[in-house]
Amino acid sequence: EEGSGLENELSVVEGMQFDRGYLSPYFVNKPDTMAAELDSPLLLLVDKKISNIREMLPVLEAVAKAGRPLLIVAEDVEGEALATLVVNNMRGIVKVAAVKAPGFGDRRKAMLQDIAILTGGTVISEEVGLSLEGATLEHLGNAK
Repeated sequence: EEGSGLENELSVVEGMQFDRGYLSPYFVNKPDTMAAELDSPLLLLVDKKISNIREMLPVLEAVAKAGRPLLIVAEDVEGEALATLVVNNMRGIVKVAAVKAPGFGDRRKAMLQDIAILTGGTVISEEVGLSLEGATLEHLGNAK
């Protein structure tokens, strides 16, 4: 980044970040900073829009039993699926947040794959024969 100082600085940060925010303000759990923070979440990486909650139920139930928070990174989460996630989050059934996947088109798929490699997860994609209904805890990535 360009700076106005006279010296060059280098900051090394472990991990990854991307420029997407949460899909609903109801995922916020730090109202003072308007942030949605999750401790050691599982990551569900999906390369399509999620609008039907029924296809997500098996993985949501498994995450709830595991007692871990869930971060969903998908092309989009909308309608009934988003509303159900918000209600479950507010009631404390599953601590969850959803964000849009970074990038567009083929670049989005490549970035999702990068996140999967970094977190030890699998991108749920019908192109490789994986459906959201068939997703298990083994398909989810881990983050800090």
